[in-house]
Amino acid sequence: MSHHAPTDDSVKARLDWSIIKRLFPFIGAHRQRVALAVVLLLLAKAATVAVPLLLKAIVDALDSRAQLVLVLPLGMLIAYGALRLVSTLFRQIQSVVFTRVRHGIMRQIATRVLSHLHSLSLRFHLTRKTGAIARDIGRGTSSVSSLLSYLLFNLLPTIAELAMVLTILLFTYDVWFVVVTLICFLAYGVFTFSVTQWRMRFRIEMNRLDSEASNRAIDSLLNYETVKYFNNEGHEVEQYNAGLASWENLAVKTETSLSVLNVGQGLIIASGVTVTMILAARGVLAGRMSIGDLVAVNAFLLQLFMPLGFLGTIYSLLKNALADMERMFDLLEIPPEIVDDADAAALDVRAGEVVFDTVDFGYDGDRQVLFEISFRIPAGRKVAVVGASGSGKSTLARLLFRFYDVDRGEIRIDGQNIRRVSQDSLRRAIGIVPQDTVLFNDTIYANLRYANLDATQEEIEQAAKMAQIHDFIASLPKGYQSVVGERGLKLSGGEKQRVAIARAILKRPTILIFDEATSSLDSESEQAILNALADVAANHTTLVIAHRLSTIADADEILVMEKGRIVERGDHDSLLASAGVYANLWKIQQKEKEASVPLVHAVAN
Repeated sequence: MSHHAPTDDSVKARLDWSIIKRLFPFIGAHRQRVALAVVLLLLAKAATVAVPLLLKAIVDALDSRAQLVLVLPLGMLIAYGALRLVSTLFRQIQSVVFTRVRHGIMRQIATRVLSHLHSLSLRFHLTRKTGAIARDIGRGTSSVSSLLSYLLFNLLPTIAELAMVLTILLFTYDVWFVVVTLICFLAYGVFTFSVTQWRMRFRIEMNRLDSEASNRAIDSLLNYETVKYFNNEGHEVEQYNAGLASWENLAVKTETSLSVLNVGQGLIIASGVTVTMILAARGVLAGRMSIGDLVAVNAFLLQLFMPLGFLGTIYSLLKNALADMERMFDLLEIPPEIVDDADAAALDVRAGEVVFDTVDFGYDGDRQVLFEISFRIPAGRKVAVVGASGSGKSTLARLLFRFYDVDRGEIRIDGQNIRRVSQDSLRRAIGIVPQDTVLFNDTIYANLRYANLDATQEEIEQAAKMAQIHDFIASLPKGYQSVVGERGLKLSGGEKQRVAIARAILKRPTILIFDEATSSLDSESEQAILNALADVAANHTTLVIAHRLSTIADADEILVMEKGRIVERGDHDSLLASAGVYANLWKIQQKEKEASVPLVHAVAN
């Protein structure tokens, strides 16, 4: 064996213990129920261990020629039955008491993980696969329940029973009974530990492949339309099947290795029971033990080895549960990238002035996206940002929402650095109509109300009217109770953007961001939406990120971006007069617009 192996095992043992320790705070919240369950468990075990002692007394009484032979065993037999009943009763009461603990802890941990995932940065969520995360959380929380059940209902009772039986054997019979029982236990433990450690590698790899295959399936279903566009149904199924084939091979290895484990455990138990019974039989022949003693020792060992036979499976399941929990707790270990200062105050929104002051930013260390960006949006005014795709326009919105922190410089709202205020208060002050509106698979009503959970039906309908979508909703058979489908797939791009506008209205923010808010609309719809946006933006500080220059001609200031830098700034007329990048873009878009008009007439005719 290599000299690294013990170190690896000890590291793994420390890791397992650290995972179990992470459960302590959750268990602490239910300490009274846990204490009651443990007391009931010990009482149940005491009743179980008392059964062989009573059995010995019954056998010895029947074996004697005492005159009370008909009375005494009858009382003992009734007591024997009562003890078995009491043992079962205590176990069942303990199970009922502990059920609340198990499910309560599962709920608390699942809630904690989801809350933590929401606290992690956009960077994490853009790189992580949601299907795999969902699988890890599901397996992790159910394994918490399994772990607690194994520890409290199997491992602890077996250890308690072993301690009681060894104590009785030590003080009542020959010391060799204790020696043989302990050797048997140790051999069983070492063998089980070694084989299970070997088996765990298969299990961990199985979990990984299972998550990958599940993620593949979910991904292909979420991207159903893309799969259909490229006729790649066969490819998706083939990839899924290939992942499951690897999983299948490991599953077979896992089952085969379980058989090896069970045979070895059976051999150790059979050897231990045989040696013990030989010792007991010799004791009876030598006159040191009665027939009742032999029956009692036999009953003790059978009682002891019955749960022990299952202990190997428990250990294996325990390791599986720990492996599943490790993946879930690993998620809790990921530190949030964006954290409020300890003394972060709520943003005090007075007028809503926004200032970007020499901001540098890159999504990762080796690629800078923004260079020395400085501009000011006076309270109640409108500033537009235009530029080619990839120039850094949408990054401005993400930084203002503080999904990322700037690398250098600062962003201020009414003179307050947004890094020094609470994220919650910052985001309450800003409303956005994003380029790509993703909706929950729920009703239109629920999706609109999401912006303001206290909004009344009247307020929701008023917002829908301002966003020019109320008539469309009213025309649907189920009206506001119509379900939009997963990610809003049942609505067109324009309809989704109007829902986003209605949500921005309902949120009643001081600062508004329109991130290419009319990109999915035709010219006629765009004009209607622009009018709605103008109404919404009145008296709001507004940042408009635009591709179509016609939508921002009325802005107080227009910033032209190229490769992360502001290359021009001014109002529409002054930028046209300067005959630079903006003027060139304007010419190109006007030509495109003119070219599309004859086409529209041709289609109409």
